[in-house]
Amino acid sequence: MFVALAPVDLRGSFNRLAALTQNILAQDPLSGHWFVFINRRHNRLKILLWDGSGLWVCAKRLEQGRFTWPRGEGACARLRGEELIALLTGLEVREKSGWDRR
Repeated sequence: MFVALAPVDLRGSFNRLAALTQNILAQDPLSGHWFVFINRRHNRLKILLWDGSGLWVCAKRLEQGRFTWPRGEGACARLRGEELIALLTGLEVREKSGWDRR
């Protein structure tokens, strides 16, 4: 799954998110990957995904607080499924410096 690192305008739906996927993330929206976008205030996100027969758009709006968003170089970052679940439930998905995963 790919996460757009920079906030985007989320007022659009299928066509807008598909265009963002192609133009900003340089990915094919019909690839079967999930594409995750955040708004400027970090309190709304949308996920675009292709299930083989059509596009899905899933949205979440926080009533309080903000999503912790990954940082990195370039336009997007890749997340594993468990990292997306952590992000959606409000946990931090950034790597900690000095933290050893061995």
